[in-house]
Amino acid sequence: MTHLIATFFYVGHMRPAPGTWGSLAALPAAWVIYVLSGPWGLVLGVLVSAGLGYWATVVETRGKADHDPSEIVIDEVAGQWIALLPIAFGAAANGVAITALWPGWIAAFVFFRLFDITKPGPVGWADRKDDAVGVMLDDLIAGVMAAIVVIMLAGLYHVVLV
Repeated sequence: MTHLIATFFYVGHMRPAPGTWGSLAALPAAWVIYVLSGPWGLVLGVLVSAGLGYWATVVETRGKADHDPSEIVIDEVAGQWIALLPIAFGAAANGVAITALWPGWIAAFVFFRLFDITKPGPVGWADRKDDAVGVMLDDLIAGVMAAIVVIMLAGLYHVVLV
């Protein structure tokens, strides 16, 4: 069970770039969660994936030298869902389909991957922790940073350009 969770239903075994595959797999999963339960369902999804992800990562890495194996992608899923939260709440507040905000989906994906790969500031700090907390935390922080960029881009578009 922990391997299923940690690899997000084995998506983490896809090559190359399993983290990117995990982030991509998070997108349709987020859409399903949103359609079934709205933006608060996605918040719950973040909390559950972060909690279960931490537990699964602890179990999957116990006794191993590699504290962050590439096949563990549940951290990318949780972080990507955080990056999508402004889109989910924006769609709900405006009564539009979440898919209508497709530029936001692209921005959330691109900026989440950018922050996850380049590890600026607090993302790098969290990544340097050699434990399950670091595995999860760097992606959660990258998700928050990407969400902030999504909000800024939406504000720029709606205030300045429209």
